[in-house]
Amino acid sequence: MPLVGVGVVLFDHAGRVLLVRRGTPPRLGEWSLPGGRQELGESVETCARRELLEETGCTAGALLLVDVIDSITRDEAGRVRFHYTLIDFCGVARHGAVRAGSDVNAVAWAAADQLETYALWARTIEVIGKARGLAATPRAGSP
Repeated sequence: MPLVGVGVVLFDHAGRVLLVRRGTPPRLGEWSLPGGRQELGESVETCARRELLEETGCTAGALLLVDVIDSITRDEAGRVRFHYTLIDFCGVARHGAVRAGSDVNAVAWAAADQLETYALWARTIEVIGKARGLAATPRAGSP
C-alpha cells in the first residue's frame, strides 16, 4: 500500500530554496525537500508544517499546493520496495533558525543556479520550478 509523504518547497526572501539531506531511507544521504510521512488523523497541511519544523526548525506563511507525485523505488529484482504518494506545498519562510532536525543530517539554502550541485531527483527540480512560479518570493537580484 502506498504511503503519503508531504513536502514543502520553502523559499527565503532572497528566493533561495531550503533543502535537507536525508538521514534515513528511502533516499538516505540524498538532498531533497523537507517533508515526511503523514500521520493518521493529520491533515496534509498540518503534516507539511510539522515536518518542516521538525526537520529544519523553520515555519512558513501561507502554503500553496504545488503537485502530487508518485515515488516508487524498486529492488534489484524489480519488486516495489517503497511507494510514496508525495504531496508538495510551497511557501515563504516566516520564522526559525535553520538547523538539521529529525530524519535529516544537513540543511542548506540553495539559489536556483546552485540546485545542480545537490544532485536532486529530477522530479524535485520540476516541483521547485513549479513552486517558484506560484510562490510570491523575490527573485535573486530584485529589490
